[in-house]
Amino acid sequence: MPPISHQTVKLSRGRHSSPEHGACVMELASMLAGESFSDHPRSVSRPIASFLRGYNDLLDDRRRVDLYRFAAQAVDTAGPSEIERARVARLLAWGDERWRRRTACSLIDSLRQRRAVKGRASDPEPAGTYAVHAIGKITDEAHAAVIVLIDDLIAIGSPDGGRTSPNAELAAEALGSGA
Repeated sequence: MPPISHQTVKLSRGRHSSPEHGACVMELASMLAGESFSDHPRSVSRPIASFLRGYNDLLDDRRRVDLYRFAAQAVDTAGPSEIERARVARLLAWGDERWRRRTACSLIDSLRQRRAVKGRASDPEPAGTYAVHAIGKITDEAHAAVIVLIDDLIAIGSPDGGRTSPNAELAAEALGSGA
């Protein structure tokens, strides 16, 4: 069996000890960035990484395939504090809007929202978790909205949406040739 690489690894739920056991989208990003295998790659924006870790684990295999490109695009998105704060603010605003839509339709979602708001904070980890919890049921519409959000998060602080950093270009080429 050939060794597992960024070109052959399968995205799956959870944290993994090595690529041989699969990888979440952030573990793949660490491989593409040339970092140690980890779901907390240093080169990736903390708010983006937090959101993608949580979202990766919600998805079925069919939809998770859509995250491959974000492993590449997230490389080199770690930025200065003002950029990271803008990403946190975007996550919180998006989460607030998703909760508004859900709670207008369901008493149970209203109760879930109250619990989630307690964890809402301007720190990257809780902000990402808050936005993930706001998604609700994963439908094609919800998934499409999340894809737009991730594109928005990557674009914050980058005039080209993060697509032309040296590592992101190499990663995108590598994924295109084998993933």
